Amino acid sequence: MLTARRSSRSWTSDQIESLKINFADWPTYLVAFVCGHSYSATAAKAAQLGLKKSAEFLQGPSSGRLDGKRGSACRFQKGHGTWNKGTKGVTGTHPNCRRTQFRKGDRRGAASRNYVPIGTTRITRDGMLERKITDDPEIYPARRWVAVSRLVWEAQYGVIPSGHAVVFKKGMATTDEACITTDALELVSRAELMRRNSYHTRYPKEVGRLIQLKGALNRKINARSKKA
Repeated sequence: MLTARRSSRSWTSDQIESLKINFADWPTYLVAFVCGHSYSATAAKAAQLGLKKSAEFLQGPSSGRLDGKRGSACRFQKGHGTWNKGTKGVTGTHPNCRRTQFRKGDRRGAASRNYVPIGTTRITRDGMLERKITDDPEIYPARRWVAVSRLVWEAQYGVIPSGHAVVFKKGMATTDEACITTDALELVSRAELMRRNSYHTRYPKEVGRLIQLKGALNRKINARSKKA
């Protein structure tokens, strides 16, 4: 296919005159070559000037329309009936096809590889034993697992009140399911849980001071990095 010999941002009067004379009866790429513009620039300029292809050109082989209607003979016509109309599932019914088809409830990809049944237990990164309690697809995957300690407590005392949490008593934390009993657990408020997890209460006074200093140092380093 010919390409434009040169490209310019503006059209000269000679180029425009050549476009007007030749566009109707020549392929656009050839007009573009003669005018020295790209195909898209030539087509855009022709549209701007209101130029159209002639009926003779559109009926001829140079237009690319074998029947003068750009492939209309190969299109479905209104009212056309397809060969498989009304036959549900006519394709893919062979046993060899059915063997590899997805079925309702099937899991795909990673979901299939990582699937474990309800009742399975796992140990989290925080060292907490959890049990899978549902396969409900509308529940976020992490929410399908519940701490065994919570399940044990609720089985004995019912739903945990809002603003409270079940925790192990000091020195009784474990991932051994047989040892997770109500005797090893206690119900505390979230405020109390936060206080217990504070470094002021978890570590000696000297260690707590070091943690504070480390945090202050990190903040200064981050501030300097942002200014650099």
